[in-house]
Amino acid sequence: MNKLIELYRDKISGAISGWDRIRFRGTIRWLASTRGMGTYMQRHGILLRDFGNWAQSITNKVRACCAAQAEALGVPLLYLKGSTVDKDALAREIARERKVQTGDICMFSVVEPCYAPQVKGDRASRKLNIEVALRKCVFVYHYWNDPVVGFGHTRLQTWLPLSSTICLNGRHWLERQLLNEGIEYRKDGNCFTSLSDLPRAQRIFDAQQRTDWPVLLMSLLRRNCPAISDLFGHDPLLYYWSADETEWASDIIFGQVAELVKIYPSLLRHSLVAADSPAVMRFFGKRAIGVAASEIVSDYRRRYEGVRLKHWLSGNSVKVYNKAGNVLRVETTITNTRDFKVFRRPDDDASRPASWQKMRKGVSDLHRRAAISQACN
Repeated sequence: MNKLIELYRDKISGAISGWDRIRFRGTIRWLASTRGMGTYMQRHGILLRDFGNWAQSITNKVRACCAAQAEALGVPLLYLKGSTVDKDALAREIARERKVQTGDICMFSVVEPCYAPQVKGDRASRKLNIEVALRKCVFVYHYWNDPVVGFGHTRLQTWLPLSSTICLNGRHWLERQLLNEGIEYRKDGNCFTSLSDLPRAQRIFDAQQRTDWPVLLMSLLRRNCPAISDLFGHDPLLYYWSADETEWASDIIFGQVAELVKIYPSLLRHSLVAADSPAVMRFFGKRAIGVAASEIVSDYRRRYEGVRLKHWLSGNSVKVYNKAGNVLRVETTITNTRDFKVFRRPDDDASRPASWQKMRKGVSDLHRRAAISQACN
């Protein structure tokens, strides 16, 4: 990337790198396993035959709390008939209709598939057992255009184990920061096509890496359901936060659309010639020795904006495309973290020396994920 900027320095105004879309997942670990659920029920004297009624009572509390919160915030709570509705687009439409520039936009209630505990009888042993199975339940979405992190949403599963998903976008977040700092910009969707002070904007973007993620994410979840921490009385309801999927984008901003359009075809041809399987392996920090070629997938596809080139390896990908006309975007998406390493203490045990360990999805390893994504770009 640096070579490209140097080669076309008279045509490029600069580059900026940072988080694009991040999908976080919140899990209450002792509710998410059959063993933990069974232990909790036994400790509190809840019989297996009463599981359904007990779980339903929790769901009723969650849904009632979300409904009361929607009323308190003055936002509509809409029931969606199908899970295939484009909720982001619908929320943006509602924001336009209600003229919401900053703040809470709406809530959606919709039935969607989920993995959840249930109690079933075992004919052989003639006993009831807890098992986790695929079923359906009501999810509550809360959309907002937050004054700090920008546009995003929370998705809360109202049936046990009360899993949560929070989607943020680093570019929307940066836009809020630029407004606060008085830095002029032009933005097309989730892409900045010009920035009046690129070095300063990059420093602000970098500051996102120092976020206390559990504090931020829990505060967003409580805006959806304020009573979420008090559902089980004095028992702590602690969420473990992980990043299911992250997108890290590096945007090279050209001064004029025509300048990128002119050289883009030659860049793509070079990418197709240079990016053989060993090269793609190197993008992801690996060697091609002993790896089957079928593990690497490359795709050259024409999109409505133009053409993009994308490589996949073990569920992770890196792609390059023309974004918004004058922006060359290189973007790494990571869903499988175990292919990468992070230098930390095993099991976070302070008594053990740090060493290179497999990278976790937990937010504690998010700084390393950012560094790997930038190196891949």
